[in-house]
Amino acid sequence: MKQNSHMTVYWSKLSQEDWSIYLAATEQGLCYVGSQNKDFEELSKWVAKHYKEYQLIENDEILRPYVVELSEYLQGQRQHFSLPVALEGTSFQKEVWDALRAIPYGQTCSYSDIANHIQRPAAVRAVGTAIGANPLLITIPCHRVIGKDGTLTGYRGGLEMKTKLLELERSGSSLL
Repeated sequence: MKQNSHMTVYWSKLSQEDWSIYLAATEQGLCYVGSQNKDFEELSKWVAKHYKEYQLIENDEILRPYVVELSEYLQGQRQHFSLPVALEGTSFQKEVWDALRAIPYGQTCSYSDIANHIQRPAAVRAVGTAIGANPLLITIPCHRVIGKDGTLTGYRGGLEMKTKLLELERSGSSLL
């Protein structure tokens, strides 16, 4: 879904204890949060898929506010993210991602709960696909979505990362 052309995408890496996460932002806001301990290729492939012509530039200064908020979250000091985001997705995906943001910190819901929330109860599979396309792990909390039976389900960052994030939110203490 190549939507934007001639885009500068800035990136940085949050490295904290056993967390290593690549982040990217455009001038409009945060556009990508990577999986825990994945390499730079995950980020570069995502950018290449979503921007026709782009420059990928490392810039720790531009990404610092985002790194700080994510770091505070991982330390159990932040429950909400306040900085701007630049989401690339369909209107349906954005509707689902907005519903994810409505899930309270420390709580979980099912895919069918999200489908009902957006008033499309028959769209559970489409909701799952939209959640899987979420470019902003942690900040758009798709880790809070679990199976209807309470089991952990797929997560781009892996089930270990999902488990850690849910444990952080249940305990309210640091993952570091």
